[in-house]
Amino acid sequence: MLTPAWPWALLFPAYALLWWPQARAWAGALLAGGLAAAAWEGQLDPLAALPLALLGLSGWLLRHERRALGHLLFVALAVALSLHVAPGFHNPLVIDGPLKADAVAWRMYLNLDKPLLAWWVLLVTAPPLARGLRCTLRTALAGGLGASLICLGLAWLMGAIAWAPGWPSHSLIWWLNNALLVTLAEEALFRGYIQQQLTPRLGPWRACLIAALLFGLAHAAGGPLMVALAGLAGLAYGWAYQRAGLAAAVLAHLLLNTLHFWLFTYPLAA
Repeated sequence: MLTPAWPWALLFPAYALLWWPQARAWAGALLAGGLAAAAWEGQLDPLAALPLALLGLSGWLLRHERRALGHLLFVALAVALSLHVAPGFHNPLVIDGPLKADAVAWRMYLNLDKPLLAWWVLLVTAPPLARGLRCTLRTALAGGLGASLICLGLAWLMGAIAWAPGWPSHSLIWWLNNALLVTLAEEALFRGYIQQQLTPRLGPWRACLIAALLFGLAHAAGGPLMVALAGLAGLAYGWAYQRAGLAAAVLAHLLLNTLHFWLFTYPLAA
């Protein structure tokens, strides 16, 4: 389990506070402290300064009318950070092995690299975050339940997952990771950046479709079925984003992941 934990006592609150624009100075201070603590613990090395500096440079380019170059640099960094090939990051392993009986062996890392994309997207491109509490929650519930019924239902019918309700011993760290890092990073990139940037050029629904297709392809390591199911889920998250902002997409995504984790073998049946 999480050893040593103290960098994440700073990083988790940093990502939670990122949602509130008025608290972003505090969030930034916590992020800086968390990254410094991670460096102290050997989870970052000096080479990580390069992708961090390039993220800053890409934002500067966008703000200074060198938009094409800025977008190109960010996309390259997004690929590198998402695939965990950017130098300098040594993400700590916190789960290693099957989470439930009859589930495949699985590893979970607390990623220092990929979630940084959420900071860039929220600070540089400023996608819409929410559209009122009631609308956001209703949209998230509709999108998350719809995606869960279709995607988890199809996965169950095809034997990719099996019914296995219960909370494994690692549930808390899994949920914190999903709520504060995984879903935020993925939705910020695919909906808050890709879909948002394409919408003025292609219209909302073609932009939603392209973002969903790319989201599916990002899950290619899980095989063709995972690509298809992630693409379908991406349509639901894109609809939630279009209707009520990034928070609705993140909550819809988190709802599907939580139901999968709680009710079925995770991530797949053995």
